[in-house]
Amino acid sequence: MAWALKLPLTDEVIESGLVQDFDASLSGIGQELGAGAYSMSDVLALPIFKQEESNLPPETENKILPFQYVLCAPTSPAIKLHDETLTYLNQGQSYEIRMLDNRKIGELPEITGKMVKSIIRVVFHDRRLQYTEHQQLEGWRWNRPGDRILDLDIPMSVGIIDPRANPTQLNTVEFLWDPSKRTSVFIQVHCISTEFTMRKHGGEKGVPFRIQIDTFKENESEEYTEHVHSASCQVKVFKPKGADRKQKTDREKMEKRAPQEKEKYQPSYETTILTEVSMLGMS
Repeated sequence: MAWALKLPLTDEVIESGLVQDFDASLSGIGQELGAGAYSMSDVLALPIFKQEESNLPPETENKILPFQYVLCAPTSPAIKLHDETLTYLNQGQSYEIRMLDNRKIGELPEITGKMVKSIIRVVFHDRRLQYTEHQQLEGWRWNRPGDRILDLDIPMSVGIIDPRANPTQLNTVEFLWDPSKRTSVFIQVHCISTEFTMRKHGGEKGVPFRIQIDTFKENESEEYTEHVHSASCQVKVFKPKGADRKQKTDREKMEKRAPQEKEKYQPSYETTILTEVSMLGMS
């Protein structure tokens, strides 16, 4: 699997997105595409892993990423080996994302003792919806006046500074944080996956979203525009308590499978580690 990422060209507009092939591109929901496109390295194909070092895939055991983002929600047990993990969330529930500094000594010294800015957004996973994202957002805004797609739970969060939620960017929040200090941000996703289905005969399953985090450092003008790291994970959002029921259903289905069939699926992990989006041709 490969993803493409668009980086911001100005202070005010942060445009980055993930796509399912090299030919498609994604802007933030309801925003225009930026002008600069970069190739991406392959996203890890192996199952996303637990935090314990012993559970890291062989290809990543010796690779230390500058940052790591851990969503404190369990992955589904009904995902086949080598497929990307899928995590179920309840609408409006606060979920912790731990912002971890994984830098080796001396790596990125220009960040040491300084803040970085992270931007969290909810974007569409399916390319079909990426192409119509502006219309999808406007339809959601019309049906849910005054609501946001993504919010920060500021009282629950630890270590974040200057949190912001632009009223015109319903799917995006941002904040500053000090990598040397403990930082946990709590987010709430208010849109549910079935709000973006076509409602065909018999109904449709809800569409998957991506939770994407882009982190930036200051440039010479003390503006946070220099890209440092990006990562994302796939989620589906259900009405309150729906994620818990879906997780239980998936677990019960797996328990009924024959042992040889169970071996084709990855276990459910207690947390979800966002998969790095690596940049090529970037310093």
